[in-house]
Amino acid sequence: MVELTQFVWKIGTLAIAIFVTFVSSVASCAMAGGEFELRVVDDQTGEPIAVRMHLRDQRGRIRRPKNAVRTGDHFVFFHQIVLQLSTGSYTFTLERGPEYHVRSGHFAIELGATDDQEVRMKRFVDMKQEGWWSGDLHVTRAARDIELLMMAEDLHVASVLEPGDQHPPLSQETTNLLETARFNENRICHLGSFRDYRDTGGLLLLRLNEPLTIAGEQSEYPPAIEALKLARRHRSAHIDIEFPESWDTPMWLASEMIDSIGLATSRNGPDGTFGPRRWGKPRDETLFPEPQGAARWSAHVYYQLLNCGLRIPPSAASGSGTVASPVGYNRVYTYIDGEIGEETWWASLRAGQVVITNGPLLRPSVQGHPPGHVFHAGAGETLRLRVDLRLAMRDPGDYLEIIRNGRVEHVVRLDEYAAAGGELPELEFDESGWFLVRVIAENPKTFRFGCTGPYYVEVGDQPRISRAAAQFFLDWVYERARGIKHTDPDQRREIMRYHRAARNYWQRIVDRATAP
Repeated sequence: MVELTQFVWKIGTLAIAIFVTFVSSVASCAMAGGEFELRVVDDQTGEPIAVRMHLRDQRGRIRRPKNAVRTGDHFVFFHQIVLQLSTGSYTFTLERGPEYHVRSGHFAIELGATDDQEVRMKRFVDMKQEGWWSGDLHVTRAARDIELLMMAEDLHVASVLEPGDQHPPLSQETTNLLETARFNENRICHLGSFRDYRDTGGLLLLRLNEPLTIAGEQSEYPPAIEALKLARRHRSAHIDIEFPESWDTPMWLASEMIDSIGLATSRNGPDGTFGPRRWGKPRDETLFPEPQGAARWSAHVYYQLLNCGLRIPPSAASGSGTVASPVGYNRVYTYIDGEIGEETWWASLRAGQVVITNGPLLRPSVQGHPPGHVFHAGAGETLRLRVDLRLAMRDPGDYLEIIRNGRVEHVVRLDEYAAAGGELPELEFDESGWFLVRVIAENPKTFRFGCTGPYYVEVGDQPRISRAAAQFFLDWVYERARGIKHTDPDQRREIMRYHRAARNYWQRIVDRATAP
């Protein structure tokens, strides 16, 4: 089924309608201005909903009312808000996650006036109705605000790290906060999540049911892998590598204790890349230039991991609270055949039944299977596969890519995809490998994209292990070890023990390579 639509034209129409309405209903009643009451409902159901609002005055200054939950350049509220503003002209944008149209417009405030207006937010795709449920693996916002924040972004699962200390000391009285909270029927958040973040990278240690104590604050000691080992003792734990380019990524992968790895990360925000350019293993900026270079470098690292024969699913995290991104800006959708539950959502993520996005919304199926599926064929046989893809985009875009074994196999223009009734080129496999689909939206500031999790193919009993990809990580381990400056001899020996284990792990993969 084809759903491809250039929604930018519809958004423009909506913006004009709001402009006309608001200019004709001027507002306010503060000392040097007036009041404007805004109410927001779902267009289809008429039910009150929460939204995110961006508001600027005629000089372009951000305006965030005190009676709302605020962060960065925006604020959120449920259904109704009274804006007390100075006289003048204002522009606004209303959003509710990626499944709704953006509503934007312009209104004016006149001295002493009061008025009100209802805005109807129109959904253009309902992912959950097709079995896809959204989640954000890293939210650092106050627990008291999380319910409203998730509803304003139409987000269903969130791993919440309390603001403040990266490793908060939790007393017996606050330990009960490490429980799962469920609200609004199908929204789930877990406060028992932690982040081990240092110069050498970031680990998200999620779904822990009791406090995690990590001794020491130095970058090298104790090794970050010690936090990983502590977290792994928890039966419900989910361990995510926050940034693929983290210096310690090869060592963490070698531990074989990783559940997922970030593909859309907190460093990729709506207005560009956050953080220092030289953080983590540096990229070749000739091959990966700004402004999309950091995100494309993360994808390249992830593809090398898959080329080594590892099957670790991709994940997504906004980092909202540590960066200015809204909650759920980067999100992972997992496929669930039935109703959402905490265990089913996380099990689907670990199985790789995922779509990653900060814009385009993909719903893939290959022979009736979601991503993460392994297709089998006998030795000497050829396997033919065709992707059935439903796609909805709010931003303009030109093409999609089918990526096979880390290389672009097919580039399909979106107008051709629509004209073909949604059919994509057939893939033939006579040897083992993997593939996924990626769509990139047009955005000059950032890397706005959506992609499926990988599908896997096994032909005979011969796995595909790329020697070049394995060597990529082995060289990385040596480069990382050469940068260790720790001087305490006993602590240095403990640090080096993990690096030697990683070196041996990647050397074994190099030795088992079955492809260039």
